[in-house]
Amino acid sequence: MELFEQPGSSPGPTPPGPLADRMRPRTLDEVVGQEHLLGPGRVLRTALERGELHSMILWGPPGSGKTTLASLMARIAGARFVAFSAVLSGVKEIRQVVAEAEVERGRRRLRTILFVDEIHRFNRAQQDAFLPHVEKGTIVLVGATTENPSFEVNSALLSRCRVYVLRALGEEQLVALLRAALADPERGLGASGVSATDDALRAIARLANGDARSALNVLELAGQLAPADGPLTETVIREASQRRTLLYDKSGEEHYNLISALHKSLRDSDPDAALYWMTRMLDSGEDPLYVARRLVRFASEDVGNADPQALVLTLAARDAYDFLGSPEGELALAQATLYLALAPKSNASYVAYNEARADVEAAPAEPVPLHIRNAPTGLMKDLGYGRGYQYAHDAPGARVDQEHLPESLRGRRYYRPVDRGLEAELARRLEDWRRWRHESKGG
Repeated sequence: MELFEQPGSSPGPTPPGPLADRMRPRTLDEVVGQEHLLGPGRVLRTALERGELHSMILWGPPGSGKTTLASLMARIAGARFVAFSAVLSGVKEIRQVVAEAEVERGRRRLRTILFVDEIHRFNRAQQDAFLPHVEKGTIVLVGATTENPSFEVNSALLSRCRVYVLRALGEEQLVALLRAALADPERGLGASGVSATDDALRAIARLANGDARSALNVLELAGQLAPADGPLTETVIREASQRRTLLYDKSGEEHYNLISALHKSLRDSDPDAALYWMTRMLDSGEDPLYVARRLVRFASEDVGNADPQALVLTLAARDAYDFLGSPEGELALAQATLYLALAPKSNASYVAYNEARADVEAAPAEPVPLHIRNAPTGLMKDLGYGRGYQYAHDAPGARVDQEHLPESLRGRRYYRPVDRGLEAELARRLEDWRRWRHESKGG
């Protein structure tokens, strides 16, 4: 389980492996990106150079260097490096690692860095198993996660670790990494004769979407597919990549980030951004019917009666996708997205519903006023059910002056239409009705 030889041992030749593994940085100066953590004088670099090991959570997207950074920590500090995946290991393996760490600490005074990949996949009991050993210093825990640790890591464990946020690599950083791999004759492709133009390397960097591992994997496969007498072409690169790597986890933070981006772009009436985020969700593997549900919700929550047709259109888009399937059905979702973005906006229905619901929860459940109760039997009529009820269709203008709310809520106003779209007309009607009712009471 130990990735590095112990201090004083002979390192030996690097075993063959994927290009991404062979090109792992051997020093902090070889690390590409993360200057906010590893630049001269920065917090993490300073701690590592001083040998100040501490437990931490490395939070960042795939291919940002979490595993590399953890292994460099062990190399710089001369510590044991033990790595296992939260997907494959459990409490039994944790106990075994801790027992070995205690032995090594007592026998050779070696500290153990326990690197837990995808620590967010450990359940609460598994995460709690680390606590006493982190507190005692038996292990230095380095957890790696692509998910927001404030959501996925127990607060007790999180309070004992420092959180470092790693950033996705930029296009130029990825290009520099690819150039280094092409030029390196020992660990990279320098001895293979593979060449690539800057445009080709930038194409790979764009496809990798900030993921160094993905970029190196595409470069390696493209090198195997390329003809021996020329540089890498865009066709070969596309064949090697097959599909752009898009950061997306349907149960994680990025899922909610993209939903938020779609919703806010719609609310702010930006059709281009809304269409982009919706397309990105679909191309990342999101269930199109989930996207359709979000659009239906938006039609009621943020458009409402300013354009009631929005709800009709989004429901039709859902049915169209259900009927057509992919890829034709996505066009209906795109149509609905653009319509919602350009529709007049009102959350008056949403606000009114929430206020009415708050009163239902907080106020006493008073009886329905007698005059608007149903009276299907003689007994009910004798008890006063329906007595004094005024039938609106028998009144001039179909207007009657009678109370409908319970006694404690008389005069409560929930619905306040905005002056946009059809709701502006509804606001005029509502104000006219309220004025008539006030005047009918002699006000």
